Amino acid sequence: MDAPAADRASRDASIALGLTLPTDTVLYLLLPLHAATFGVTFAEAGLLLAANRLVRILGYGWIARFYEQHGPRAACSLAVLGAAASSLGYALLPGLWWLLAARLVWGLSFAALNIATQALATAEAGGAARRSGRSRAIIATGPMIGLVAGALIAEARGPHFVFLLLGGIALLALPFALRLPGGHGERVRGAPRFGLPARIDVWSFVQGMALDGVFVLGLSVLAASALGGQGQGAALAAGLALALRYASEIALGPAGGALAHRFGAMRMLVLLSTTSALALAAIGLGGPGLWIGALSVVLLRGLLQPLPAPAVAALNPGADRVPALARLATWRDLGAGAGPLAAGLLLPVLPPTLVYGLTGLALLWAGLALPGPRLRPERPAPRAP
Repeated sequence: MDAPAADRASRDASIALGLTLPTDTVLYLLLPLHAATFGVTFAEAGLLLAANRLVRILGYGWIARFYEQHGPRAACSLAVLGAAASSLGYALLPGLWWLLAARLVWGLSFAALNIATQALATAEAGGAARRSGRSRAIIATGPMIGLVAGALIAEARGPHFVFLLLGGIALLALPFALRLPGGHGERVRGAPRFGLPARIDVWSFVQGMALDGVFVLGLSVLAASALGGQGQGAALAAGLALALRYASEIALGPAGGALAHRFGAMRMLVLLSTTSALALAAIGLGGPGLWIGALSVVLLRGLLQPLPAPAVAALNPGADRVPALARLATWRDLGAGAGPLAAGLLLPVLPPTLVYGLTGLALLWAGLALPGPRLRPERPAPRAP
């Protein structure tokens, strides 16, 4: 695949994921606030949100093999249909077991779309970091708009109507999925998803736990409390807080990819992880440090998001690349699932200074333990004489 074809395929896959991802992110916003409306208890709502990550952890290897055998067009087309079906399930089928089935369908759908966006962004080494940055910005647009609009529509028409709309929007991704390359995908060699993780897998786990787990839970609670507490505006407050994460990816994702292109993905990964760790620790100080640290984490996360895929691709060339990307996503899901559980257990009994300080320390350790910055910046091929 040449660079223009890789650009086009990466863009189409990213648009498909951007249009379908709100069916998941908006559920994280509305299900805890409207658990009774969906026919579940608050504890069952937590189980449903965790089930999405569980099936992704268990299913990434199977989805990667399906991607190899049938190619990105078939994998992503089925995933789009699965995303739309899951959203309709949230809207029309209340109760734990129906919603659990919808969550499992979405989990497998996301796995296919996630592998495709990362694999296609790195299919051609030249410009991989820049493609990854553009991809993250495109993908983040859907959740950013969906969270704010979903919160507003839910207050006016109820949460079920929101998911009817999101199911229809997800189907708009089908033409983009059908434009992806057909035939077989890239060869995927069998590789253990667990066992002894590589250092970048450990970093992915800690990053998921810290920035997608502990930080997100704390940020949502703080924003909801500051902008409306438990009143009618709580959904909008939490939606704005979560949307800010995706806004930073849109604004800074391309810049992060450009920095990786210029200085090397691993160099930037180590630098931004270290800086994010310091910002996390500042959150626990409270007062001005809380807001300065939170804003810094949001901005740094936007720069950080495009970097893991090109870094892993450079560490695992050839046929090892796609299974390495799937393994990285698996470890991130494990961390992102453990983070909210850890925060929920520790924040009520420990001071925020200690919780966020230890979280920042873990991220600092994981960043400094990454392989040395031996991934060189991408350089254009020499011109023919």
